[in-house]
Amino acid sequence: MASLNQISPPGQGTGSETGTAQRSLRRHVGLVGLMWASVGSIIGSGWLFGAKEGVVAAGPAAVVSWGIGTVAIVLLALVHAELGSMFPVSGGTARYPHYAFGGLAGMSFGWFSWLQAATVAPIEVEAMIGYARHWPWAGGLLNDNNTLTASGFAVATVLMAVFVAVNFLGVRVLARTNNVATWLKIFVPLFTIFVLAVTNFHGSNFTSHGFAPFGAQGVLAAISTSGIIFALLGFEQAIQLAGESRNPKRDIPRAVLGSVAIGAVVYTLLQVVFIGALPVSSFANGWDKLDFPGIDGPFAGLATTVGLGWLAWVLYADAVISPGGSGLIYTTSTSRISYGLSRNGYAPQRFEELDKNGVPWFGLVIAFVTGVICFLPFPSWQELVGFITSASVLMYAGAPLAFGAMRRRLPDRERPYRLPAGGVISPAAFVVSSLIIYWSGWHTLSRLGIAIVLGYVLLGSYAAYAIRKGLPNAPRLSWKAAQWLPPYLIGLGLISWLGGFGDGIGRIPLWTDMALVSVFSVAIYYWAIRVALPAEEIEQEVADVEVVDEGGH
Repeated sequence: MASLNQISPPGQGTGSETGTAQRSLRRHVGLVGLMWASVGSIIGSGWLFGAKEGVVAAGPAAVVSWGIGTVAIVLLALVHAELGSMFPVSGGTARYPHYAFGGLAGMSFGWFSWLQAATVAPIEVEAMIGYARHWPWAGGLLNDNNTLTASGFAVATVLMAVFVAVNFLGVRVLARTNNVATWLKIFVPLFTIFVLAVTNFHGSNFTSHGFAPFGAQGVLAAISTSGIIFALLGFEQAIQLAGESRNPKRDIPRAVLGSVAIGAVVYTLLQVVFIGALPVSSFANGWDKLDFPGIDGPFAGLATTVGLGWLAWVLYADAVISPGGSGLIYTTSTSRISYGLSRNGYAPQRFEELDKNGVPWFGLVIAFVTGVICFLPFPSWQELVGFITSASVLMYAGAPLAFGAMRRRLPDRERPYRLPAGGVISPAAFVVSSLIIYWSGWHTLSRLGIAIVLGYVLLGSYAAYAIRKGLPNAPRLSWKAAQWLPPYLIGLGLISWLGGFGDGIGRIPLWTDMALVSVFSVAIYYWAIRVALPAEEIEQEVADVEVVDEGGH
């Protein structure tokens, strides 16, 4: 979850630009500041439900799922560390592909970035409602299958409206509330781990029904569908602050990897104590049929069941503060990303209009509408997590490709932090990204595919209009440099349909499918870096974006 202190009003600069915007840099952020931004982003609402969803999908072997997820995120984080120090710009995750592959790839990954941000707030609302079910007045908000009732949909819509309304007050108001929320988001999980480990832990729970009752497929599926990857995302906040780091060469990689390590340890310990503290009766019929009073709020329900009612009240309070704070932040982020898409010529210039508080008001309205729509096809938290994970990893997958292209096209450009063995780690990171997307399953990817097509229709139509009318911010759509993108998206979707994850038809057996995804991804990786923009065009793309960023209203 993004740290609000890092978001500044458009047109006022973020202190994360280079080149022509050099005068706006304030390099006074040290290692602790960078680390805090990323840790505060990683420790979000994922911990409220991730442990329960993980054990349902994989049994006690969910602990292994957290380990695999950590390795995957570390690979992505390493690649981002070099790019972040090389191009210390705000919103770098969406910009690196634009630099390396031009407008078409930039539009695509910009859409993935917006899609990821726009769906976080609905996820946080779902988490809040899931925990609020504890109170009698909220009992009718969710159906037995965890979908929203009519009244639940109304409450969710009101909460989305509150996020937007608070955002209209401006970033300064939001920032004043975020510091306290961040402290609580980190303290409460650690306190919960300590209490459950000391008062109610049974090691026999890990083997009573088998450590991995659903086999390797359950372990792998849990990585994407139970919120593991979703929970660990957020490391990039240190990279977004690269332009304000006193020593990016030293501090950025430490902050990125350190925050992932802290987040992974906290989440893994939460998973361990959740499994160990469960009453045997709650999983007597199998881990996939986990049942105990209050399961709609897993940790709070567990605390109540084992006689720690006072801890449950702490958790219920945090269940509002933690997701609520993150929802506010990502509503802000969504409007800023749409602002950037407009600046790059992919969206109407109305998204750049600011109110008296420097807030892109139209982007906030669209964020609200999009958030409400997300409640319709993806009403349960778990399905929303599967969707957001796929969108997120699609966004992050562009970085390894940009990394390879930059190493090939700009080998002599200054790199404050140079990743050792980058030629091996970068394609490995891209393969891991593809595998995570695949593990999300056909059920999720088929819906994500619809969202991707919609994005191309919306952004592509406006880009074509801007080019035809000769608007000043009309993008250069580099078809040749992005020729690998349609085959990648279509090919990965086809393999998912033929595979056995998430309603796939199962024509490709387990392990063979993952080998196929890996080989396919390696082929796409080397294809992409071979057709990337020439060095002089990359330098021009970098310069053009910097000039756009310097402008304001």
